[in-house]
Amino acid sequence: MKITIQNEELVLDQYREPGGSWEDDYNRLVLPLLESDHPCYLLYRLDKPSQTGYEWLFICWSPDVSPVREKMLYASTKATLKMQFGGTQIKDEMFGTVKDDVSLQGYMKHIAASNCPAPLTFSEEELQNIKKSETGVDISIDTRHQTIQGLAMPISDAAIEKLFDMKEGIVDYIQLSIDLVKEEINLESCEPTTVTSLCRRIPKDAARYHLFNFKHSYDGDYLKSIVFIYSMPGYNCSVKERMMYSSCKAPLVSVIEQKVELEITRKVEIDSGSELTEEFLINEIHPKTNIHKQKFAKPKGPPNRGARRITRPPQEEGSV
Repeated sequence: MKITIQNEELVLDQYREPGGSWEDDYNRLVLPLLESDHPCYLLYRLDKPSQTGYEWLFICWSPDVSPVREKMLYASTKATLKMQFGGTQIKDEMFGTVKDDVSLQGYMKHIAASNCPAPLTFSEEELQNIKKSETGVDISIDTRHQTIQGLAMPISDAAIEKLFDMKEGIVDYIQLSIDLVKEEINLESCEPTTVTSLCRRIPKDAARYHLFNFKHSYDGDYLKSIVFIYSMPGYNCSVKERMMYSSCKAPLVSVIEQKVELEITRKVEIDSGSELTEEFLINEIHPKTNIHKQKFAKPKGPPNRGARRITRPPQEEGSV
């Protein structure tokens, strides 16, 4: 079964009836359903029965040349499809960007790789690095060990949609929040905002991420600059909230710049909305260059100080 997303709904696009064993039918049925420039999902039934019917192979097809917005939409909807279909019926899952990845030979390689020892999780890698640092003997005051890295979280469909809308100039302000329980980044607000009303968008009791399209004139040019604002109202937030927002900031910016391809002109961090004035944003985007100061020069003497004093010349030898 080939499943696609049409008008924000999961629909059955095409399906094929089996003719032989799943190995014999695989390339004949699966590969013709794949488009070279559009993602899709494939559910392929295997021959082995399960308690609820048959075991299935779930294939997520996402070619590199397909639009970024489509790729992100399919990536964020994958879990929904699996839940609606029934995750217990899916024996294996495979992702591919070229047909060789999801061909029968590619699936066999996938099975072989799955039987290898599993890679370390993020927590296991961190624990291993800490143990290595604890047993190291070459430790001095200049030693540096990075034990905290950025934490990437899933971004909701609504937030992704508004990020693309900002790229296209449809919205000029986006506010994002972190759901500390579900551990995902959600859309909080996207109301029309000007530079004068921007300060009122900053919560006083919660951290937030903001994206603002700052439209301004500078040196005779009219400019549109995307500013990423990380607002953290100090100790009004819990320790967990401060750590989560700090850890997720860099991965979120990376997704915005590399996946959505939204160019961020400036990134700023603030404590309160009162800092967000037009003058502040202009100084952040167009910082003033330091003028080279001349070295201290010895001041000249006072003018009209009178005739110079005449001193008596030394007497010559033999003079009286």
